[in-house]
Amino acid sequence: MKNDLSDGYTNLNGSFHGIYDYDSNEKAYILWSVAIGTFLGTFPLHFLYTKFGAKIPFFICGLVSCCTTALIPFSAKTNYYFLILLRFIQGFAYSADFAAIGLINGRWAPVSEVTIFMSILTCFNGIASTITNVGTGLLCESSLGWKWSYYLHSIFGFVLFGLWYLVYIDYPEDTQRVSDLELKKIQKDKSEAHLSKKCDVPYKKLLISPVILCVWLNAFFDLTAAIMFSTYVPIYLHEVLKFEIKTTGFLSSLILGMSIPVRIFFAIISDKVKLISEMLKIHIFNTVSVGVSGVFFASIGFIPIEYSGWSVFCFVMCMCCIGVNSGGFYKSAYYHSRQFNPIVITAIQWIKCLALFVAPALVNIFVSDESNRSQWTWVFAIIGGCMVLTNLISFFILTDKSAEWTEQTEKF
Repeated sequence: MKNDLSDGYTNLNGSFHGIYDYDSNEKAYILWSVAIGTFLGTFPLHFLYTKFGAKIPFFICGLVSCCTTALIPFSAKTNYYFLILLRFIQGFAYSADFAAIGLINGRWAPVSEVTIFMSILTCFNGIASTITNVGTGLLCESSLGWKWSYYLHSIFGFVLFGLWYLVYIDYPEDTQRVSDLELKKIQKDKSEAHLSKKCDVPYKKLLISPVILCVWLNAFFDLTAAIMFSTYVPIYLHEVLKFEIKTTGFLSSLILGMSIPVRIFFAIISDKVKLISEMLKIHIFNTVSVGVSGVFFASIGFIPIEYSGWSVFCFVMCMCCIGVNSGGFYKSAYYHSRQFNPIVITAIQWIKCLALFVAPALVNIFVSDESNRSQWTWVFAIIGGCMVLTNLISFFILTDKSAEWTEQTEKF
């Protein structure tokens, strides 16, 4: 956007300044406005999901997201604070995502396939980032320009949310599209409390559960790293490693897109391989997704610019490792919380808000010159080190056993 000089003004010193050339503080506020919107929207939307199901609330949030996306170019041109407002609304609508994932996984996934379901449902970040980076890179180089990236995303968004409204059903037992055999498979090994449509949520027990707290800690650093990738990898590739814009778009999509087949492949292994225990599989997958990815992440900032290929390799490996998280802390969360897993996943959306604050905050603290590799080193090292430490703690806490309170249906 900063290369678009069609709109701008002349400074007092006589130099021309483009209105889309935001400084680091303005960029941080643009990101934080999304985080604040998501933060404030997470639990109200969870209440709506609990009361009305996911179909209508998610559809409305989708329409709101599409409308605000289409207005981003206009707001960027007319008023910075209007842009911040629209980004806040986008964030509020974005808070609907993880709550929907939790409900779908809890109601539609057989116990034997929870990792596969979670893996496919959480592919949306990688798929979206891949399409966005490739498409936006091409549009920025074309005669249409960057604004059409927002317009096209909005148009396709309306189509996709229309399909959601036509296809999605909240409960598998409420549609004739699910056969009796399929329904038995979905409900196999689920308790009556799990299958109950009315069950009081033990919020206090969730909040003080060491397992759930450990899951949330893993999710926090996992999401912080993922946000760093989706938000700052294009900047790092272009400003530090000096790749051209089109190449940056391609590499960003490659880095984010490579994790999708890896995510699905290892999810199948996690659910279908029975030679080792579920507990061992959880530890292995969590070590790869949080511990090993943390090592790759911390290494990036120490690689000299002239070895840019190794930097790209570490980016790819880090995202591929993060991609197996469905078999790690996500799976432990499902086994431990069972029918209350949608609440745990909804809280992860709220945790993502914190990550949306932390990632830009770290960049804002340590990076004053986006082309200076040594300043980025601190950001990568801090997040990567915290990921490794969190994984070590998880060995003593994560479990594959269901909590006692998942078998109870009385009021908490």
